[in-house]
Amino acid sequence: MAATSTSPLFSLSSLSASLPSPTRLPATLSLRALSPRTRLSVSLPFASPHGVYGAWAAMSTSSAGRLRRRGLEVVCEAATGRRPDSVAKRERQNEKHRIRNHARKAEMRTRMKKVFRALEKLRKKADAQPEEIIEIEKMISEAYKAIDKTVQVGALHRNTGNHRKSRLARRKKAIVILRGWYVPNAEPVAAT
Repeated sequence: MAATSTSPLFSLSSLSASLPSPTRLPATLSLRALSPRTRLSVSLPFASPHGVYGAWAAMSTSSAGRLRRRGLEVVCEAATGRRPDSVAKRERQNEKHRIRNHARKAEMRTRMKKVFRALEKLRKKADAQPEEIIEIEKMISEAYKAIDKTVQVGALHRNTGNHRKSRLARRKKAIVILRGWYVPNAEPVAAT
């Protein structure tokens, strides 16, 4: 025995009164009797003001309970449709920014590695001269510039940028002290 549009236990007007008002998303509602021989399917356009996940959360649980007691099971499927254009645009922007930020970070890391390699080479060199540190200072300046640009565009946190610049400066200072070109805690010469 198949039920058609109405049933003595159930009417479409009582169901539509208990549904939330149509606002955003179309959804289909399927009501089926608990006995496998009786089935009633109804498609009603409605949407929840709470979005996709709240489609039946907005309906009172007592209404769903009444339908369940009468031998009907409520099944709701939300048809979300396509996403808004703003979501697609945001994804395109995120991908573009990700690629650009990756390039900035890669440049920063490369410049830092060049400085570290040059300082290590200077540390191991037997007959190093104080003038050789000038080239390394230029490389450190370029690395600082790359770090500052990466921080400025927001690809790197300000504190992380400062930490990396500090690493470069400490490594250079350690090499200069090791070579004897700088003596810490030396008394400054007073100009008289």
